[in-house]
Amino acid sequence: MSHKRYGILSLFLLTLLTTVTAQQRGEQELIAASQAGASFLYFNPGDTTVPLVSPGTWSNGNECTVRGGLPHFFRKAAAGQPLTIGFIGGSITQGNACYRPQAARYIQAMFPGTAMKGINAGVSGTGTDLGACRLQGQLLQYHPDLVFVEFAVNGAYPEGMEGIIRQIRRASPQTDICLIYTINNGQTKIYTAGGIPENIQRLERLAAYYQLPSIHLGMEVAQLEQEGKLLWKSAEDVPGKIVFSRDGTHPITAGGNLYAAAMARGMHKIQTAGDVDTLPLPAPLLADNWEDAGMYDPQEIAVFGDGWKKTATDQLPLRQFHPWFPYVMTAAQPGAAFTFRFTGTLFGIFDIGGPEAGQLEAVVDGKVMKLACYSPQGTHFLSEAKTTDSSGSVTINRFNYYCNNRYRGQHEMILLPPGKHTVTLRLAAQKADKRKILGSTQQEDITHHPEKYDRTVVYIGKILLRGKPGF
Repeated sequence: MSHKRYGILSLFLLTLLTTVTAQQRGEQELIAASQAGASFLYFNPGDTTVPLVSPGTWSNGNECTVRGGLPHFFRKAAAGQPLTIGFIGGSITQGNACYRPQAARYIQAMFPGTAMKGINAGVSGTGTDLGACRLQGQLLQYHPDLVFVEFAVNGAYPEGMEGIIRQIRRASPQTDICLIYTINNGQTKIYTAGGIPENIQRLERLAAYYQLPSIHLGMEVAQLEQEGKLLWKSAEDVPGKIVFSRDGTHPITAGGNLYAAAMARGMHKIQTAGDVDTLPLPAPLLADNWEDAGMYDPQEIAVFGDGWKKTATDQLPLRQFHPWFPYVMTAAQPGAAFTFRFTGTLFGIFDIGGPEAGQLEAVVDGKVMKLACYSPQGTHFLSEAKTTDSSGSVTINRFNYYCNNRYRGQHEMILLPPGKHTVTLRLAAQKADKRKILGSTQQEDITHHPEKYDRTVVYIGKILLRGKPGF
């Protein structure tokens, strides 16, 4: 995000970046299934229960662009050295049939004598902004040799993507990076017309600038659909047709196999293109890239007042989040607050939503912030409300449409002017209208178990920053 974009806002512009999903509310059950919780961090690329895809005979010279290739990965693989492959992205990466396990299985089969370990750093419904924050804690600390980055469907913010690229390069110039582009409903037509979706074009400019290989996973899918051999979306199987997805975004196994086949073809093309040495890290392409983004242990940078307790996540109902949060800071008493200081331009929280989720108030540099909606370029934001805007709210609601009788990871981010800031977040007494938020189709659980929803609880897993803790 450029500073110019926010120039029209007041000095204390606050931008709240909510979890964005690519589907419509009418598909809530499928979305809920894809976002049901955190996945296990490690997985086995050689898992023989995963189908071994074939690259097939389909060919398009534009499907994969080699550029600087993956030199370090292929050198180590050829030498039989142990390898770690990281995958970071949204729900299509997090899912267990959308492409990741199949692609990893194929890469392992390329080098059967090489020990490989996979890291699943997919977080459903999130983009490159949160990805840049959580990159170190959820991926880089495990020293991957190769990182596949998938964020094209939702949250393909170029500034966040450049932050991810630059953080990886700075942490380890020997870690290779490959951008992979999944597609959303309707984008197949762009490919069949000979074009590239606009969101992917923006990411491709970064791939070209940093000389990173990239693979378009949806090109063969688009041609099969055009030929009448594939249905992009179908609630049930159709004889004689490949059904790509049930919801228009998340591939089922057949669709995931097509995505993985594209990656298989790309890996062979990159492997045979020859060895290229990594170039020095150039100056940033985007002035406001998220290279300075990070994710921090709450107790390491914040002071928690009365009413907070440290809760381990190794037990139900929070056990699914243990790979993300070893613990969460929990409060259930309105007025419970925690405070931290940082130098930078943005703060946020990575937390857990559920039926009992409450609301927070933000006090920044001594001022209670009133927030109102602001939505540029299709992304939902909140900014500081003008005095004439009656829609502003002093609360940040941690309960949303997807918290119906389940728990899910979510995040909020607030943008500030550059400088030193003191932030206090406190649990608000005011309760959200949860029945209204859930809508008419999700009233059963709240009607039969109102006590679960009539509470005010927050679960803080991590603190997000652009900048550095402290002054």
